[in-house]
This record gives sequence, structure tokens and C-alpha cells, in this order.
Amino acid sequence: MDKRCVTIDDLFETKSVTNPVLAPNDQEAVFTVTELNRVDNAYHSAIHHIDLQTGDVTRWTYGKQRVGATKWSPDGKQVAFLSNRSGTDQLYMMQTAGGEAYALTDCKKGIDSFEWSPCGKKIWFTGKLTTGETFPITVEKQKGFPKPIRVTKMKYKEDFIGVLPPDEYTQIGYVDVATCNVCNFTKEPFDHSLEAVSHDGKHLVIGVNRNKQTDHDFSVPLVLVEIETKKETVILDEPGYFGQVAFSADDRYIAYTGYDLTFQNVTQADVFVYDQTNGQTMNLTAGIDAPVGDESISDHLQQTIAPGVVWTEDEQLYFQLSSMGEVRLYAATLDGAIYPATGEEEHVYGYDVATDAEFALLTVSTMTNPGELYRQTIATGERTKLTSFNEGWLKKVELVEPETIHYSNGNTDIQGWLMKPAKCTAGQTYPLIVEIHGGPHAMYGYTYFHEMQVLAAQGYGVLYLNPRGSHGYSQAFVDAVRGDYGGGGYEDIMAGLDEVLKTEDWIDETRLGVTGGSYGGFMTNWIVGHTNRFKAAVTQRSISNWVSFFGVSNIGYYFTDWHLKAGMTDVDTLWKQSPLKYAENIDTPLLILHAERDFVCPIEQAEQLFITLKDLGKETEFVRFPESDHNMSRTGKPNLRIARLEEITGWFTRYL
Repeated sequence: MDKRCVTIDDLFETKSVTNPVLAPNDQEAVFTVTELNRVDNAYHSAIHHIDLQTGDVTRWTYGKQRVGATKWSPDGKQVAFLSNRSGTDQLYMMQTAGGEAYALTDCKKGIDSFEWSPCGKKIWFTGKLTTGETFPITVEKQKGFPKPIRVTKMKYKEDFIGVLPPDEYTQIGYVDVATCNVCNFTKEPFDHSLEAVSHDGKHLVIGVNRNKQTDHDFSVPLVLVEIETKKETVILDEPGYFGQVAFSADDRYIAYTGYDLTFQNVTQADVFVYDQTNGQTMNLTAGIDAPVGDESISDHLQQTIAPGVVWTEDEQLYFQLSSMGEVRLYAATLDGAIYPATGEEEHVYGYDVATDAEFALLTVSTMTNPGELYRQTIATGERTKLTSFNEGWLKKVELVEPETIHYSNGNTDIQGWLMKPAKCTAGQTYPLIVEIHGGPHAMYGYTYFHEMQVLAAQGYGVLYLNPRGSHGYSQAFVDAVRGDYGGGGYEDIMAGLDEVLKTEDWIDETRLGVTGGSYGGFMTNWIVGHTNRFKAAVTQRSISNWVSFFGVSNIGYYFTDWHLKAGMTDVDTLWKQSPLKYAENIDTPLLILHAERDFVCPIEQAEQLFITLKDLGKETEFVRFPESDHNMSRTGKPNLRIARLEEITGWFTRYL
């Protein structure tokens, strides 16, 4: 049977297989499968079970909702999970022997996260409460007439949500599994995160910053709390982003991941271990010049919630590491040994490890496979495929295998990928589109990317690169973009384009396009303001004016300080690095795409750019996406994701 090319609508054909979680006996597991539903214009997901002895896979939940964060009870007889089947995420439970799932909570503002108590009789959770409220709050107060909101903090907005209630905080509670009675554990007017529960059930690790002035405070201390007395021991109290805590089997060691602000938010993450016997902390990954965790980006995967670290009974720790476009599983021992546990050129986006470290469950994607569940023997690397949710689709479509490229820009080595058009015929030439990722500290890599395949299927070559500022190539490399927006990163992209034009005779250099989102949108704007070599451009969720971004974005005031090394006391620098300053130079037809509830790169950035270009008589159009935020291209409403891809391909068809 002849295979067909990928289409935009194949978003509805592929399935996202994520979040494998082993049972306490290591002989069975659960995982989540998510797909987009055209009729409901929604994401539907279901919990699946696999018997690792027989390989039998069984679907455990049904319905038109999202489910996720599935966790086994300590005795393996129940699983708890979050689901939005009642409108907001609530905590549900089901018996593994069979039967319908039932709700354990009915909290007004939903449940954010949870952890089982080792006794199996209660579950700890976090949720939002207004000052003076206690769990459970199940009924919305009568709204009445609108009231003004007094803002006193600089961190007062969130993406999609907008203005946050000024007296609302994340609190920790617990629910009795037998009676469904819900109680508070924390009540102070501060945000609390639930990080881990000790195996003896006597301690929690929580994150809480009790400073009342946090505008320029980016610390969330990790605190060990004795449950019975609420006595606290501070594990960590320094500026940075730390979490994903896990106790060792005997509770002596507490592992966590994160990074300080040595290089602000581009500092590479590490694995740390705190020893309760002496209060000392060791950095297990200090010798690796790559970030712990998954920095790879794609537009296919849904609800990927990989653990930060997984302990085994012999005190090994397993974790993800991002390097050179790969996301691999690594293992470390307390004496400092570190080794990779999985292979090269793939994206391990989810995992769990057997208690005895005999095998790992992995969810893995490659450039030509959206992802499946695998079992891998740790000692030998032997791998068995356990699911085939995308196999039928893969048999129908012809995917383009991206080619890895390496080139140098001066003294800087750059990695990227080049895709030929599907059905590429020798002797013919084709247009090329340059894709630029956001972050800027993200990483393109060895994972399936629907948008790239769509462009290749429609007859375009695709070039996507990891220029300076990308994760995965050293601390110095990722830090190089700070204070140099529009400098070295721009030059890296232009050098990559020059390289493929020199080596690939199928590229028509008179038909070049460029697109990108967030930082990639900034760079798209910057490029068309500094060169006319591109014949069409699409800028998405972009930044055009750093001066207004400073005060309008929910991250603006500190992001500009960290990345441009300037604020409102240095408006000249902000304006000099703003693409809007160079709008008069833009002659490339520019399509502007932006979500209306994007508060990271607010839509006013797009509005300024559009009106300025129209006023100057430039070729431009502006498409606004309602009910959508900064992540619309990955997690937005399905019909709008389809519309976005149609806008991109339509613009390039018109001008290339």
C-alpha cells in the first residue's frame, strides 16, 4: 500500500503515550494515553494498565475528559488520579480489581497535586484557598457585582488566567480514603508546594517562602516537616528553582533537582542529595556540563510528567539529562559514579525504574515515531516494545527523516537538523523554511515534531537549529545569549542557512521563509528587520517592544533584567534591542499570530507591530486566537491548533 504524506489533520490521528508508573510489586504498571477529539474540540485521555508478565494492555478509564498523575496505593490495590470530569481537577480513586472510579474530593478550585501516605489510609494534596477558607470548599460564593482588585505585588498575573486573586494561596491538605473527610495541614497566607512524603509516613517535604516581600525574591525554601509536631528543618534556602523531591528507601537521603541563580534562569539544573544524618548536601551532577531534566520541545506530547529522580533499593538514582538534542536516562551513585542508562538519538520523555534496578519502563519518541512504551533491561540495554498505539498511523504515512547537521560560526559549534521535502525529486529545487525555537533556552532534538512533518509534506525543506542560548551544549553556550539578543544567536542562524545553501543544491535560495514562537518570534521579527533574504515570515507569540514588555508581561520586569541586562532606568538599551525600532526596514511579508490570553508575551506586542507595519504601508496580516495562552501551539484548543497550522502553511504558499 502506498503511503500518503502527513496532513495537518493528523493531529487527530496520533496518540500521546505518557507517564508510566510501576506498581509496588514491579510486575504491572499504569500509563496515560491522550488524543485530540475533533467533535468535542477537546483532549481525551485514559488510564491504561499493563501486565508486565503477560504484556496484556487493558484500558481502565473511559469518558470525555482528561486524566493524569496516576499513582498506586502503597499496597497496589488502588490507584488515585486527577481528572477534570466534574469541570475542575479533582482527586479520584479506583480499585485495581475492578469497578468504577469515584471522587475523593470536591474542592471549589480543584486539586493541583497529591501524594499517597505510606499507610494507604490518606492522601496528601495541594489546592488553592482564599484567606480564611479551609478545605473542603465546594460551593462558589455568589459573585454579585464586580469589585475592584487592589494590586500590591509585582507577580500578580499568570498566563491564561490573567490577574490572580490577591488573597488566594496554595495550601496543603489531606483526605481520608475511607470517609472522604478533607482537612487542612497548612493555613498561613503563603503558597505551599507538596514535594514528598517519607516512607515512614512521619515527614513531609514542602516548599514555602514566608517572606512577605517577594517581588525580587526567587527562593522557595525546601523544608522537612514532622507531621505530628509540625517541627521544621530547612533543607535548602537560597534563590533558585528547586523541587521534584524523593526520599531514599530508608529515608536517610532526600534527593531533589533544580538550579540556583548563578546564571539567572539559564543556570543548568543538577541532582542534589541531602543527608539527614549530618545535614550535608552533595551535588551529584556537578561534573556534567549539561542540564538535568527534559529540555526538548515538541508539539505532540501531552501531560508529560516525568519524575525528577527515582531511587532504587541499592541507593542509585535515575534521572533525565538533556544533551546535544538527546534526552537520555542516566543513573548516579552516592559515591559519584554517573553513567547513561539509555541510548543515543532519542527522547526519553517518561520513565520509572524497578526497585531492584533490573529494568526501567520508558516512554520514548524519535524523529519518526510519536512515542510508545518500552521495557529496558538496565544491565544489557535490551529493550522490548510494549505498546503500539501509533503503529497503524505510521503504516499509512510517509515521514521525512531529519538529517543532523553540524557547522561552525567562528569559534562556536552549532547543531541542527535539515529535512528535505517529502517526495523530493533529484534535479528540482524547493523552498526552505527556517524554524526558530522559543525559550530561548529550549532545545530542538531527536523527537517527533508534527509541524515540521507538515511543512515537509507540503513541499518545503525545513531547517531547525539550536543556536547560542539553547540548552544541551554547555553552561557557557546557554548563557551566551543573555545581554546579546539579536547578536550571536542571529549570526548562528544565518550561518546555518549559509551552510545548507552551500551544500544542498535542492534549495531555492530565492524562496526562503522563516518562523518561530516566543523568543523564536522575537528572532523572526529581528531577522526581517535586519535582512531581506527571506521572502515570507510568520511571527508567533512574539516580542516586538522590550520597553512595554517590561511592565505588561507577567515576567517582564525580571526577564528584561536577566536577559537584556537592562530595565526602565536604561530605556535606550531596551529600545535598541526591540524589533519594533527597525520596523521601517521590514520589507518581508509578515504574518503575525498571537493568542489573546498570552500574558507571557502579551498580545499588545503583536498589536504594536501590526499597527506600525500597516501605518508604514508594509505587507502584513494579524490573526488573533481567542481563549488561548502562550502554549496554544502545543496545548490549545484543537480547532485553533489546526487553524494555526493552516495560517502558517497558507502564508508560505502565498509568498513562496
